[in-house]
Amino acid sequence: MNVVASQLARASVSARPSAEELDRALRDASPAEIVAAALKTVGREKLALVSSFGTESATLLKVMADVDPAIPVIFLDTGWLFEETLAYRDTLIATLGLKDVRSIKPAAESLSREDPDRDLWFSDPDACCRIRKVEPLARALKPFDAWLNGRKRFQGNARTDIPVVEDDGVRLKFNPFANVSREELEAIFVRAKLPRHPLVASGFRSVGCMPCTSRTAEDEDERAGRWRGRAKTECGIHTMKTS
Repeated sequence: MNVVASQLARASVSARPSAEELDRALRDASPAEIVAAALKTVGREKLALVSSFGTESATLLKVMADVDPAIPVIFLDTGWLFEETLAYRDTLIATLGLKDVRSIKPAAESLSREDPDRDLWFSDPDACCRIRKVEPLARALKPFDAWLNGRKRFQGNARTDIPVVEDDGVRLKFNPFANVSREELEAIFVRAKLPRHPLVASGFRSVGCMPCTSRTAEDEDERAGRWRGRAKTECGIHTMKTS
């Protein structure tokens, strides 16, 4: 039994470990060890990875695929994504052998009621994110007890102090890349010869929905192109507890 496994075993004998116990046990673990621990804690049927298939997504998907390529992957197809992102999703599914990628769309009734003219992104971007990302993710996560995501502390703002494992309302939330550096991410890309998101070459360092994503200069924060000119820095799926 390795160090991480023994710590998890001691964390709780009769019940599932708490987020705090898991975070203590995994705070120095590698991303692969964290994914494996999440899988061991809740089982494949109760664990999902949420991915935007953005500019850095291939790295976490690669780590997950090496642990178990059949872990369900949730992809939020907002209706405003770049065609390049949709193509990249399909490329990574084939390249990594992902076996269960679920593309989740917003509820049609929400779109017709709240965004009939498709201009909500301009007048109220928080409401647009709610109906296109937050609510669909809450629906998609209903069957699961834990989820994995790709946030990193080096991304700054609200992400600076994220733990490795946190309590996310009714489920556990694992952040396997919380501790990784930009250099470590690049090393995964190079070592595994992972394909890059097609928009990276055009100056997009962080890619979300088309109307709210712009290119970034080399001296800017990598997420500066998201909701440029607004105080908004998160879509909401990481700032609201799941239920």
